[in-house]
Amino acid sequence: MNPETDNRIIMTLDAGGTNFVFSAIQSNKEIIPPIRIPSEPHNLKACLDNIVSGFESVSEAINEKASAISFAFPGPADYAKGIIGNLPNFEAFNDNTPLGPILEEKFGLPVFINNDGNLFAYGEALSGFLPEINNRIIAEGGIKQYGNLIGLTLGTGFGGGIVLNKTLVIGDSGCGAEVHNSLNKFNTNWNAEESISTRAIQRVYAEKSNGSFDERLMPKDIAKIAEGQLEGDTEAACESFRQFGEALGSSISNIITLIDGIVVLGGGITAAWNLFSPALFKEINRSYTHFSGTSNDRLSFKVFNLEDSSQFRSFALGSIRKLNVENSNKVIEFDSMPRTGVGLSKLGASHAIALGAYTFALQQLDNM
Repeated sequence: MNPETDNRIIMTLDAGGTNFVFSAIQSNKEIIPPIRIPSEPHNLKACLDNIVSGFESVSEAINEKASAISFAFPGPADYAKGIIGNLPNFEAFNDNTPLGPILEEKFGLPVFINNDGNLFAYGEALSGFLPEINNRIIAEGGIKQYGNLIGLTLGTGFGGGIVLNKTLVIGDSGCGAEVHNSLNKFNTNWNAEESISTRAIQRVYAEKSNGSFDERLMPKDIAKIAEGQLEGDTEAACESFRQFGEALGSSISNIITLIDGIVVLGGGITAAWNLFSPALFKEINRSYTHFSGTSNDRLSFKVFNLEDSSQFRSFALGSIRKLNVENSNKVIEFDSMPRTGVGLSKLGASHAIALGAYTFALQQLDNM
């Protein structure tokens, strides 16, 4: 299965709280213009009718029968069975709804549903960031290649996905990468998302500027205040992104302690990379202190900023050594530097999710 050359067509959906955006993908390319329909998140019948209507429009627009339907939808859910649970931000789904089986009955096609963090990571692992990094390493003269990827989405919430050697980690309960519920560094009574999200940046800005919480003031606005492009409390704006970066760095450190792989970030808040990345890497690269007072590195390997061109060559080349094998003519070449890196999606989260949905469907069809 090569998603770049596979001719099967998969119908897809980008499920937002305001709009549903439908499309169809073949050979990793959208083959029709996106079709937008209101999502009707507070009315189950209207919501389901619009999902069916959207896929009917896609089916009419393509020239041949699709092989499957595949898309991301908010959880909690039993994604393997296509059952959507109680969604706090999608009140239409206030009880367990068999969305996948409903669509299978209607269209006579296999239906695959997953969460956006998983599909973002899958798209980046097979068609985006991971192959790009591996190609750049070879171009620089390095020998190391990466097979594992952690994809993290930064926006309204904090989402994630894990791909190990081209296999998406879903988990026995469909909760393979619920990173938002990891520990919050600043307040152990909170989950990580309370410091790694849109509302986290808004909250810290309000606290540090002695103002009231304003959900209309978005991270892009606070970033402009931090950069002096918009009137406001510059110091408070900078601090909101510093805390965001530190919290994210702490979560990334914990994740890559367990999953040794490349980290790619996507979502709207990545536009403020220059504001939060210094604190992120400071946290990742800090030391732990033993009770006796001695210190050691927090991680067992070096973590590079893959958006810093001055660092990339060192990351790519690592430390290549050649060892002679006694009593033979064999020479073993290996890279003796354990390392990983953190960088930004070039596909964009929405496109990566669509490619992930496409590739996930192809893989599932091949395994049926």
